[in-house]
Amino acid sequence: MSYDHDKLIKLLKESVSPWHTVLAAAGRLEEAGFEKLEFSEDWDLKAEGKYYTVCRGSSLFAFTIGKKIAGSKKLRIAAAHTDFPGFAIKNNPDMEKEGYRQINTEVYGGPILNTWLDRPLSAAGRVALASEQVWEPEIRLVDLKEPFCVIPNLAIHMNREVNKGLELNRQRDLMPVAGLGGESQSKDRFMRFLAEKLQVEKEQILDFELRLYCAQDPVFAGMDREFILAPHLDNTTSIQALLDGIGLNGQEIPDGIRMAVMFDHEEIGSRTKQGAASMLLRDVIGKIAQEIENRIPLEGCGDGDICRRLMEDAIMLSVDVAHGLHPNHGNKMDPTNRPVLGKGLCIKEASSQSYATDSEAVAVFQQICRREGIPWQKFVNRSDQPGGSTLGAVSAAFLPVPVVDIGIPLLAMHSAVELMGKDDMEALSRCITAFFLL
Repeated sequence: MSYDHDKLIKLLKESVSPWHTVLAAAGRLEEAGFEKLEFSEDWDLKAEGKYYTVCRGSSLFAFTIGKKIAGSKKLRIAAAHTDFPGFAIKNNPDMEKEGYRQINTEVYGGPILNTWLDRPLSAAGRVALASEQVWEPEIRLVDLKEPFCVIPNLAIHMNREVNKGLELNRQRDLMPVAGLGGESQSKDRFMRFLAEKLQVEKEQILDFELRLYCAQDPVFAGMDREFILAPHLDNTTSIQALLDGIGLNGQEIPDGIRMAVMFDHEEIGSRTKQGAASMLLRDVIGKIAQEIENRIPLEGCGDGDICRRLMEDAIMLSVDVAHGLHPNHGNKMDPTNRPVLGKGLCIKEASSQSYATDSEAVAVFQQICRREGIPWQKFVNRSDQPGGSTLGAVSAAFLPVPVVDIGIPLLAMHSAVELMGKDDMEALSRCITAFFLL
């Protein structure tokens, strides 16, 4: 049976901010029978249970508990991130210049800046509203949906050297145009626009975390429709694979504990309260272990420190996209490791540990792929060209378990619109599912 790419397309359309990604993921988990737990409350867990909890609105932990804890690799974790590079709207965002309304923004993460020019842009995120409870402002998610702004290019007639390369100043060149100015226009037009969308008074808006996103729909591309061209394939493809895997395709809950983890803020280094460089993952595992120790009579648990024993017999997948070989720039790729779109998922390795590298864990993963007939490729950076990093090594510093970095290869990673091989999604989904079930 071929992979249902429509569910990826739907998730891409919904995942317009980290908060919306978590909202969409939670909805799918509940449809699959997962019970929501409040992070700050006590948990009443049961054997053969399926659960999820949300932290700070933009990170999520889903897990299953089997009848037995005994067995090889009792704790298996697959983690991905919910954020993507782009632009964040600043406070007091309204600007007027040369007769135009503009929005004051700052760059978030590491986007390819020029790819955001001349694109239809909208914004999504969360807004904090005034309430009667000082310690509990009202929090609302908002997706403005319509492409209300654009960052226009300067015409070639006014910049004859543009095709020789263009350096963009982040404050001068990247302010989106959102309308026409003039004396009849309100000086706080965006704030009023936002208030109208929320159906509140402007004065109720205390603060917000809003990010621009490219409002182009995902499309199939290629003469045989072998590609998907879409915004933020990084890292929505991995989120979809985690949802496929933890859902277990309707099969029985396996022994041990299986976790699908979605962290925010990977694109800015993960060192935040809901990022991978926090104590969140360790805290969630500790809370699960405490419940097992106190309330769940599971076979194979034994006595002693359950949390320590779980982590001593754990393995983790860090699921994030990889660089595919670019046909016009083959010299940018390592000479012997050259993954191509459509030829399978990538195992990413780096001796610097920017990608978590553990030969034993990689060997385990390769055996999973071989057993299931899942195509895979290796990615490493050129020796003279350091690449990016993932949440794998960051997480392992706080949770010292073997980690393997994997993901589908992309072209134009961190562009406003990225390109993937359609068949690679099936390979990634199958491998996450096998990782949890075997």
